Amino acid sequence: MKTKILITFILLSFISCKDSDKIERENQPTIYSVENDDKEMSEAIEKANQTLTDFNAVLSNPKIDVKSLKVKFETSDGGGEHIWLTDIEYKNGRYSGILDNEPEYITEYKVGDKIEVDNSKISDWMYIENGKLFGGYTIKLLRTRMTEAEREQFDRESGMQID
Repeated sequence: MKTKILITFILLSFISCKDSDKIERENQPTIYSVENDDKEMSEAIEKANQTLTDFNAVLSNPKIDVKSLKVKFETSDGGGEHIWLTDIEYKNGRYSGILDNEPEYITEYKVGDKIEVDNSKISDWMYIENGKLFGGYTIKLLRTRMTEAEREQFDRESGMQID
């Protein structure tokens, strides 16, 4: 059995993704399972880490309300659950934030907990400015794997402009 990386996808509690397994949860975002060896997802995570300075540049901008980091939490099966943090702070080269979603597989944290981030566990970042998504590389990848109808529904319900 292959271990899967679980991707908790912000703002998506309503659609499926044709190339990923999903777990739908009441009042929580849908979780998409992605194989550990998913090359495209690994590239999206790498791109997010390579461009983290773009995220840092907006952290102190009070005009941008939505600023989030996605962080990998290790699971007991050797995989990981990736969860978004909000209210991000950056001090002395380290991030912290508030867990934005209820974990499905990790038990040591719950929604609302303040988390100190191991920078090597960052899997994505995003901010929204004037309705446009910046960063969000894993979101963009999963969106490309949706059917046309799913993408239209996602775009309508998320309200984000995605290039």
